[in-house]
Amino acid sequence: MKKIHIKTWGCQMNEYDSSIILKVLKKNFNCKETNHVEKSDLIILNTCSIREKAQEKLFHQLGRWKNLKKKKKIIIAVGGCVAVQEKKNIYKRAPFVDIVFGPKTIHRLPKMIHLIKNNTKNIIDIRAKKLKKFKFFQKKSIPQIISYISIMEGCDKCCSFCIVPKTRGREISRTPEEIYLESKFLSKNGTKEIILLGQNVNSYKGKFNNGKICKLSKLIKIISKIKKIKRIRFTTSHPIEFTKDLIQTYKKIPKLVSYLHLPVQSGSDKILKIMKRSYTILQYKKIIKKLKLIRPNIQITSDFIIGFPGETKKDFQKTIKLIKKIKFDMSFSFIYSPRPGTIASKLKDKINLKEKKKRLYILQKKINKNTLFWSKKMVGTYQDVLVEKYIYKKNKKKLYGKTQNNRIVIFKGPKSLIGKIVFIKIYKAYLYKLKGNLKKKYVKNG
Repeated sequence: MKKIHIKTWGCQMNEYDSSIILKVLKKNFNCKETNHVEKSDLIILNTCSIREKAQEKLFHQLGRWKNLKKKKKIIIAVGGCVAVQEKKNIYKRAPFVDIVFGPKTIHRLPKMIHLIKNNTKNIIDIRAKKLKKFKFFQKKSIPQIISYISIMEGCDKCCSFCIVPKTRGREISRTPEEIYLESKFLSKNGTKEIILLGQNVNSYKGKFNNGKICKLSKLIKIISKIKKIKRIRFTTSHPIEFTKDLIQTYKKIPKLVSYLHLPVQSGSDKILKIMKRSYTILQYKKIIKKLKLIRPNIQITSDFIIGFPGETKKDFQKTIKLIKKIKFDMSFSFIYSPRPGTIASKLKDKINLKEKKKRLYILQKKINKNTLFWSKKMVGTYQDVLVEKYIYKKNKKKLYGKTQNNRIVIFKGPKSLIGKIVFIKIYKAYLYKLKGNLKKKYVKNG
């Protein structure tokens, strides 16, 4: 076990899980990560089941690795949501795979590897009641300006289109003490911005050591007290749990950025009901209205599913109307594709692909128009920019950072500004990025 190769698909939570996998294996085998799959002793594929035909993507990738087993003694492991979804089917179609593990059993990987070395075949270990994997959070030696922390696992909402409750299980929250310690460690190693992760992050209910419940609003307050942490974000939220205390957090905690990703999925109450989203468009708009009263400049992004079974042209127009009303800044928008084992996969889909593509094009064009509108509105303004790194543009060094509302800003400045929040005057706007100049007294804080 000298070298390992980890390939990660999907969301930031999968990226975070992969960092834990690396930590667990380094601790137990003193191994190194390699980008060269042919040089590795262990290959891990950390999968995601959100997109269409995720399982086919998995088997295509495994097919490309099949010949490696013939050339050298190598262990192949499949983890993540597709591993939980497919289980024994992985061995039926790819019998050369050694290990199938789930998002909650990462901490047991060393034991699985030892069993394989002792000639145990086809291990499946995908279930766990506790979140022991988080004991191995990645302690990064390389300074990282922005760091992610998974604060919970699973989802209890059971939306009709979503497979997450089946693959990641019921909601389990980490303790606030554990999250605070990880945040504190990261802050000492250069992190200035913490992004809190969860499949349904605003349903977080961690237990203090004394047994009392800690909600997301309280957790944000706790982390905000870490002096070196300058910004806090969280994703992804569910509207039904965007409660009064969380809305008030935007008033009480200045470190909580003026940006929110709040998936709505559709602008039609009829479609939301079929999706089992448990809120109405009126309720959604009330949340946004309350937030904008507290933070007038807050930018809202969202998710949209296009062509969901039963979506008429009238339902789609309601989605477009909502986009115009809220003026969403950006979005993740996709054509609906059925996930195996979900309620929606049994619904009759009468919308042809051509129509779905047409609706998606109209929606994305409207969202892009909004994105450009908000970008241009920032021209001439001064923005707080957290400087992340150097980039190279036409052989010239430039700095790269992000505003509170998640806009990329490119500007000239000294390397010493990396990790600091600076004042930038915006002079040019593109669709997803801005260009600016440093203000004379430019450093806000360290």
